[in-house]
Amino acid sequence: MPEPALRVTTIPFTLNQLGFENFSDLINAESSVFINQNQGLIGFGEQARLEANGPNRVEELNQAWQQLTKTATIEDEVKLPGSGLIAFGSIAFADQSQSKSVLIIPKVIVGLSQSTLWLTTINISLEKALELIKIPALEKQALRFEPGTINPEQFQANVATALTQIKTNDIEKVVLARDLISNTPQHFDYSYALKALSHKFETCFTYSVDGLFGASPELLVKVSNSQVSARVLAGTAGRGTDPGVDEAIGKALVTSHKNLEEHRFAVDSLVHALEPLATQIDADETPFSLSLPNLWHLASDVHAVLKADSSSLQVVKALHPSAAVAGTPRTKALAAIKQIENIDRGRYAGPVGWIGADGDGFWAIALRGAQLDSSTNTIRAFAGCGIVAESEPEAELAETNLKFKPILEALS
Repeated sequence: MPEPALRVTTIPFTLNQLGFENFSDLINAESSVFINQNQGLIGFGEQARLEANGPNRVEELNQAWQQLTKTATIEDEVKLPGSGLIAFGSIAFADQSQSKSVLIIPKVIVGLSQSTLWLTTINISLEKALELIKIPALEKQALRFEPGTINPEQFQANVATALTQIKTNDIEKVVLARDLISNTPQHFDYSYALKALSHKFETCFTYSVDGLFGASPELLVKVSNSQVSARVLAGTAGRGTDPGVDEAIGKALVTSHKNLEEHRFAVDSLVHALEPLATQIDADETPFSLSLPNLWHLASDVHAVLKADSSSLQVVKALHPSAAVAGTPRTKALAAIKQIENIDRGRYAGPVGWIGADGDGFWAIALRGAQLDSSTNTIRAFAGCGIVAESEPEAELAETNLKFKPILEALS
């Protein structure tokens, strides 16, 4: 039998009515999450799910979403980005990945934008919705991670192989990753880790979709009323413990030839990918140093105006994979990743975010996180680096250690 059409109701609400003081405190084991600076969207339960895989996975999800929204009845008293019907999404990194790309339509969504909070119910009563929101968290259980498929020695060897290909195969940049793995208890509840990430990394995008979770510093794209915003991060340095040293590190990053080259490849790649879709594209002429609690990044903001009424998933399809997570040129870099890593990244470094019934949406890149596999009671974390001609294997390994820290500390 076909699934019943969705009945969606959005009403203004308050945290006091929900029985909570802070927005991020709502996160529980039933949550899908996309929040930034203690605002955004938290979903509960699962009313419907759309899945796809293979090279056309993004377009298939977009078409399925359009069909679903056509039959939905939506009553929205709030009318803000993220109110009404939305789906949380997570897209596999590679065309050949065995991991399914998903759109999850929750039963309940709580949204917060500036001072406005709302509650959306989808085919569920308000009474049942409040019960779902107030499911208590399970007891915190710290995890112990070990090297995964690509251990530190293998990663350094992979970097050396990539450097050879850069010299001989007209590749400017290739992004390589390694993994860590841990066993988990049955019915593992990582909501405590999400709360910790959202508090410590407020300026990042704390996300959780179908077992994939983390705190990403990188916005892939935001689409609202045909306006496109993106932020490119490429080029990394560790924070200093002394304020003076730390400031010097941030200033040195913007003059580092190796990091500036890596960053330029990423910005040029994004602008080139946007050109078929946009009438006007503006990118920062020079990158700036962006500080996170444990890292400095080179960052550039990009803004554009869409030519036509494209959905955010169509823009995602054009932009993914960006040079920040794949390399330059894209086709050769992806071939190198497949050959050198020889693993399935799953949804690591893929788009993660949400899409609304009107096609607008907010998508980050799934970095600084992990993927829970409840079928094997394991959890797998990834971290990667952009390899360019001046890269050194030991330094790139040290960079992955820095990038693993947020998720490892959150789960400890």
